[in-house]
Amino acid sequence: MIGILASVIDGVLVGAVYGLAAMGLTLIWGVMNVINLSHGAIIVLGMFVVYFLTSATGASAYLGVPLVLALGFAAGVVIYWISVNRVIGQPILMSLLATFSLNMVIIGLGTAAWTTSPYNVPVSLPGISVRGYTFTGTHIMAALIAVVIAAALYLFLRYTRPGKAIRAVASNRDAAELNGIPTRQVLSMAFGLGVALACVSGALIATLFPFTVLSGGSYQLKSFVVTVLGGLGNPAGALMGGIALGVVEGLATPFTPVSWTPIIEFGLFVITLIAFPRGIFAFSRA
Repeated sequence: MIGILASVIDGVLVGAVYGLAAMGLTLIWGVMNVINLSHGAIIVLGMFVVYFLTSATGASAYLGVPLVLALGFAAGVVIYWISVNRVIGQPILMSLLATFSLNMVIIGLGTAAWTTSPYNVPVSLPGISVRGYTFTGTHIMAALIAVVIAAALYLFLRYTRPGKAIRAVASNRDAAELNGIPTRQVLSMAFGLGVALACVSGALIATLFPFTVLSGGSYQLKSFVVTVLGGLGNPAGALMGGIALGVVEGLATPFTPVSWTPIIEFGLFVITLIAFPRGIFAFSRA
């Protein structure tokens, strides 16, 4: 019984990071109705940024989080103006093709530069031991950083002028334009934020698990599941959905092989779409 509870707690910690990853996806999806199929590849970019940062400087991976956020935001703005801006308001297939093409470009360049060999970011933090079970310090730290960033995003969207502009554009773009809001600039900022959140979640995941340039696929699936659980365009729900997914993984791990995890996640995805099309946590929409 204690072992199952420990697995659930560990799932909550990892799930908070999943929630942060999904926030980037749901923010872009909810604000501009673009399904970002390059989300997983962008998560991997965050992993490699923190890997090379720690390798080059010897600094702690956590000190690189602000830099990863800044670089991710800048990259997101550039990506928006190069490829995404052209497909806003077009049929959904256009945005799918644009972001999928970006995904293939990132994977192709990454494979050429770094091969598909596994990498890891060595981080050592003291854990917490309870009744013979140890909760690693890296899991605790990653969850704390994820929650802090999620709270900062909530406050930004709720109380700042740019955040209110993003919410206005998400609610009604035409009305926002009539009120003088520069919608294209706001959309580029929203896309930059979404990419920044994906990158920093990748940096945190890199402190927990080994990764390769092809690791993005599994985390993209998790992000889609979390987005469906939390409700479209609902960053607060994404955090709750991530924690819920982490708990499901924590409960499944003691009883099923690891290879079953993607099957369970996809099953949860389908069941939620059928039973709760607006999301289980849609009531918490900000």
